[in-house]
Amino acid sequence: MAGRVLGILTTVLLTSALLSGQSAAEPGRIQPDPLLMFPYRPATADWAAVLRDRAAKTQARSPASAQNPLPYKEKEPPGTSGANDSLAKAEHITGFGTRRPENAKVRLTGDLKPDASIPTLPPAAEPSDAVGLASETGVGVTRRAIRTTGIVGDGPYGSAGDGTGDFDFYRLSAGTTPVTFTARTLTPTGDLDTLLALYDQDGLWAINDNAGGSTDSTLSFTIPPGREFFLMVGSGLPADPKRPGTGDGVRTEGPYDLTITSGLSGGDLDYYSFDLRAGDVLGASVAGGGTRLAVYDPAGREVFGSSQDATSIFSTASPMPGGGNAVVDFVAPKEGRYRLGVEAGEGAYDIKLEAFRPGTETAPRGSVHTVFLDFDGARVNTSIFGIGGGIRDLSPLSAFPPRWGLSARDERALTDAIVATVKENLERDLVAKGTNPRFALRVLNSRDHADPWGQPNVSRVVVGGTTVESGIQTIGIAQSIDAGNFGKEETALVLLDEISTPPGPAWSLNTYVGPGSDKIAFVGRAVGNITSHEVGHMSGSWHTDPANAVPGIMDPGGNPAVMFAVGPDGFGGTADDPDLDLVEEGISPAEGFTGAEDTLNRSAWAFVRGSG
Repeated sequence: MAGRVLGILTTVLLTSALLSGQSAAEPGRIQPDPLLMFPYRPATADWAAVLRDRAAKTQARSPASAQNPLPYKEKEPPGTSGANDSLAKAEHITGFGTRRPENAKVRLTGDLKPDASIPTLPPAAEPSDAVGLASETGVGVTRRAIRTTGIVGDGPYGSAGDGTGDFDFYRLSAGTTPVTFTARTLTPTGDLDTLLALYDQDGLWAINDNAGGSTDSTLSFTIPPGREFFLMVGSGLPADPKRPGTGDGVRTEGPYDLTITSGLSGGDLDYYSFDLRAGDVLGASVAGGGTRLAVYDPAGREVFGSSQDATSIFSTASPMPGGGNAVVDFVAPKEGRYRLGVEAGEGAYDIKLEAFRPGTETAPRGSVHTVFLDFDGARVNTSIFGIGGGIRDLSPLSAFPPRWGLSARDERALTDAIVATVKENLERDLVAKGTNPRFALRVLNSRDHADPWGQPNVSRVVVGGTTVESGIQTIGIAQSIDAGNFGKEETALVLLDEISTPPGPAWSLNTYVGPGSDKIAFVGRAVGNITSHEVGHMSGSWHTDPANAVPGIMDPGGNPAVMFAVGPDGFGGTADDPDLDLVEEGISPAEGFTGAEDTLNRSAWAFVRGSG
């Protein structure tokens, strides 16, 4: 589970929800960080350190193969539109793919004709250094997009004023439907290193710095209906976005250009097609003028759209491309002709388009990936998550049954229930419903098997420990989101203190226990679902949309009862409790992505019998 405590999403939007101070009992407020699940005391995290850690992980990621990319140049002449502006008119890239003698890498260059329909607004009047002083943009209500200019440093709080630091705030709103916004800064001259941040009245939701390795910034986010948010342009963050003059000093200053758009481009769109095999792991990153990419399946459905680079949350072993304005990742569930759209931006763009076979498939012939469930307590270096405080000792599962009203004698049955749920979610379902004919996964546990952790092709989930012991205010966290399962030796945590508190909080299992509850079955299934959620991240899935009518294991933790599989009667461990599965449903819009995500086959193709 990765939403509030279950997820793993890094990058720009990572701080977004985690910094918001959102409580797990507030399902109406969605958390956009795919790395964590229910972080109910997010204010304790050092998010500057998190961003530094994720930037370091981005730099450390394994480079792709040395194969020279296949060059492909858009056939539509620069400055024109109409030739490849739809899926039906997509330009086909021949020779790209994972079969021999195809080339698995393409360098795709093209050009988006500028959108002449976007109005230019005059610079906002100073001061505009707090949410209450924000300039009105009209984007999302009366306008689709705007351009404007500004200067960081020209107000009463810049270097010519009191020196606390200048910030420019802009108001954004959604009407009766959710609105997805993309904001982008360009610094035409000077030394300004921009930072974009998104706030509501309660706190920080999203942040981006140095998009594509530049000093510019790009931020994509979805505003729920009827909500009001505030986009900040600066070079740092204020201590209090409601009070001017609360910066920590002048960093960099200078002019900037700002473009804010909602939805797809109203101008030029470019589409390209290519053929994929079942199980191919596709990655694409766009730099230059392009600011949004989207992948479409053979039926024309959008299966992954992005206006951000979230690759800092990828495994450091992942060879997937990154570093651009927008990055997509996708696992093909079946063979067919897929399409990539460049759907926002202006001017020349450069795309790295690459395809890989799953990491487990390229492991030694006959090898089988192992997921090890560690119930015995463990010593974990929590710095691998970018949030914890180093080497920590976590208490075992056996410390927690009394907190659910169970006895020590119930521990064996509880362990059986957890293991059975994980195996049902990750073995039986993926074999029965997935498209991978060579699926192979071994689920072992510390009670019944020798500890294989540290061996190749073994990932682990530590089920036990507390937020205090780990130093991480969450229920579940995974080391990465890893499409293709290239980081085959990673760790996830499922912490048990918050879900075993006394009745009352929405995140406590005890809140859903009634006179007719089978506690062992309920707790075992809930913990097993959370464990499966974290494995879902490590095998490549992002959070799915918690607001739709399709419950799934990869839903974030904003509504804990969904992850706990509580039935309509409001009690867990009763006859109406549902079977929660990995499914195909919309990806969580709060995390800046769009499209239908097939979490079942992302995991099914993450576990392939080795043929290397």
